[in-house]
Amino acid sequence: MSLTEAITALKAGRFVLVHDDKGRENEIDMVVAAEHVKPHHIATMRDEAGGLVCLAIANEITAKLGLVYMHDMIAGMGRVNPVFSKLTEGKAAYGDKPSFSISVNHRSTYTGITDHDRALTISRMAEVCKKINDGGLDDFAKNFSAPGHVPILIASKRLLRDRMGHTELCVYLMQLAGLTPAVAICEMMDSATHRALSIEAAQEYANKFNIPLIDASELKAHTKVA
Repeated sequence: MSLTEAITALKAGRFVLVHDDKGRENEIDMVVAAEHVKPHHIATMRDEAGGLVCLAIANEITAKLGLVYMHDMIAGMGRVNPVFSKLTEGKAAYGDKPSFSISVNHRSTYTGITDHDRALTISRMAEVCKKINDGGLDDFAKNFSAPGHVPILIASKRLLRDRMGHTELCVYLMQLAGLTPAVAICEMMDSATHRALSIEAAQEYANKFNIPLIDASELKAHTKVA
């Protein structure tokens, strides 16, 4: 399917599948705009994808929220315990550092992990992002708690020009769709191989359920054109 079809799906609150690159993680993420997330989206990600449900947010918004990378927080704790410095040495096998920041719950959730609770946290975080220049920071400080059950991912400042991870790919998709640059993503796993779902299996899944599947190369090419 085309990039146009993927953008149409995202605007309608439907899923899109995003493949990064065979030379990187070589994984497919199930993706939906944070502002459209409902409990059934979380249930589908949990049942059909099976990876970690995260919330990727544009760098300019996380900067205004004062969020920092978890990697840097742990490295800083090396002053307290040298083991923490060891834990943050080197890069991931796919070539760069993870984009994880803190994890949060909305304060009106109960345990924070149910489909209802995670959908609420994600959708309310989308509201924070949307009004970041008009009370979003106060809303974040007042109505969210950490640690929680929704990990936040910080996108690189220049997105695909800095990093070709799912965090950047999916935030860029939100921008192309004219949506709030916050997106729920979840890696697709394979229960038969106990590894990441292959691109071939993901294509079969996409065809079966009429879900657009976008490859990083398409978004990278679009960036060069833009």
